[in-house]
Amino acid sequence: MPPATMEPGTTPWSTGLFDCADDYGVCLLGWCCPCIVVGRMAEILDKGATSSGAGAALYMAIGVLSGWQCQWIYSCVYRTKMRAQYGLRETPFPDCCVHFCWLEYCAICQEYRELSNLGFMMDIMPPTWSCRSSRAAATAPSCRPPCCT
Repeated sequence: MPPATMEPGTTPWSTGLFDCADDYGVCLLGWCCPCIVVGRMAEILDKGATSSGAGAALYMAIGVLSGWQCQWIYSCVYRTKMRAQYGLRETPFPDCCVHFCWLEYCAICQEYRELSNLGFMMDIMPPTWSCRSSRAAATAPSCRPPCCT
């Protein structure tokens, strides 16, 4: 079984923070329905322990209860998890700074594109656990939910 995490900060992101034009669908989804994007990422990064619906609902609840001032903290946690699991660099700023304020939408779109580029099938709900690429299979402890391993 591959290691649960890679060496921290050695792998570059496959797309930049401001590369929203690379995928207009993801850009539109991330800006109009960020809860869906965060929910899908939560399910994948938590290896099925958090469903995409529960992740989306928690993001929405934090946003609504805080007057849309603190939901970025929840999404920031998943950026940190993603970097740890895939050895991604903490660029261009620390995770909390990237997710703060308007950069949050750029950040969640970048993270969504990264998971897609790693081989996760993000275009269906819920996201599938099959790994299309060797990079995802080599770095993820499991590409299947716990019930299927």
